[in-house]
Amino acid sequence: MTQTLHIVGGGMAGSEAAWQAANLGVSVVIHEMRPKVETFAHQTGNLAEMVCSNSFRSDDSEQNAVGLLHWEMRAANGLIMAAAEQHRLPAGGALAVDRDAFAEFVTAQINAHPKITVEYGEVNSLPDDGIWIFATGPLTSPALGEAIAQETGTDRLAFFDAIAPIVYADSVNMDVAWMQSRYDKGETEEEQKAYLNCPMTKDQYEAFIDALGDADKTEFHEGETAGYFDGCLPIEVMAERGRETLRFGPMKPVGLTNAHDPENKPYAVVQLRRDNKLGTLYNIVGFQTKMKYGAQAEVFKMIPGLEDAKFARLGGIHRNTFLNSPTLLDDQMRLKSKPNIRFAGQVTGVEGYVESAAMGLLAGRLAAAEILGKELTTPAGTTAMGALIHHISGGAEAKTFQPMNVNFGLFPPVEGLKGGRRGRKDRYKAYTDRAKTVFTEWLEAQS
Repeated sequence: MTQTLHIVGGGMAGSEAAWQAANLGVSVVIHEMRPKVETFAHQTGNLAEMVCSNSFRSDDSEQNAVGLLHWEMRAANGLIMAAAEQHRLPAGGALAVDRDAFAEFVTAQINAHPKITVEYGEVNSLPDDGIWIFATGPLTSPALGEAIAQETGTDRLAFFDAIAPIVYADSVNMDVAWMQSRYDKGETEEEQKAYLNCPMTKDQYEAFIDALGDADKTEFHEGETAGYFDGCLPIEVMAERGRETLRFGPMKPVGLTNAHDPENKPYAVVQLRRDNKLGTLYNIVGFQTKMKYGAQAEVFKMIPGLEDAKFARLGGIHRNTFLNSPTLLDDQMRLKSKPNIRFAGQVTGVEGYVESAAMGLLAGRLAAAEILGKELTTPAGTTAMGALIHHISGGAEAKTFQPMNVNFGLFPPVEGLKGGRRGRKDRYKAYTDRAKTVFTEWLEAQS
């Protein structure tokens, strides 16, 4: 076996794909354009750099679909999950990481692997030969995007993602803010106090909503007609949907008690989540924004406790590219018109770090099996990974295809269980029990 697997893109999906294939004995070359070709959102040349949130969301593998996906990736010896565990931060039941240390760990592991080589430079065409995985993510370069559009015969689909600002912890006024996870979630005191909370009165909230509406914002360029992904809406776009929208969304006060004034319930609360292991940086949860930099500093300093906030990074907005995968990819994640090419990660139309890495994991194993002359089917749709791959490779309606997070709505039902809210706990446990059994069998069949 002399054939090399080429992977374009060293993000979550590309790094995971390389790790999986290399551990199966395949030689891998990762082609990463950074730092030679920069993007708006990236700050470093590290592999698997996190540009938006530093959270992998819920780690509950019994009651949550993304937590189940964590479990499956760990069972498959996933690099991304190993890096997350190594650099985990308290997050009240969620899996959050120190983003810089996380990316440095992934980069070091990839560079140390004897079967993996990293080459820096842009790939701007779709090769006719060789085995390739394109995992270029939401920030696919314009030249490569044009090549993909020409090959598929369709215009690129796109939406916009927004990034939340990061605050220096020592600039937060702790005489106003307090530490608490919502509903005191977590088994340790550190987890139960994983978030910084900034309370608002009704008058402060109303003034904040007005300021969001009046602030200068970055507008789309001419010809940019794509919408937003609902899971990553700018804070000011949410506010435009109704004055109470934020108070029932990222600023909801439920499950929190002001440690400085426990008798008075806040009208709204802004939460900040730790962004690094040292606890020196916190990101403002749910506060993705397209406000201009000057306006951000002015508006966010209206938040009680952030009057003197200093920002390590302000928010921003960037274009996110993805394929209409149900029409373009087969069930092996191959481009139907060029079956030597697979796509993986967010560009396939999954949304979220974990989902992107999971599609990289699958693509890496499928490509390695092809090179090794083995047959490998994708996991059954009763697993989290299987549910995602079945959705993007034909289960979704092509005409209305949009990026999708993993969720139990993608899973076939378990017969004999009650529907509705009352039966949800038992139903979710049945989904996850079934998935773990089936996924374990899928892994064992490859050994």
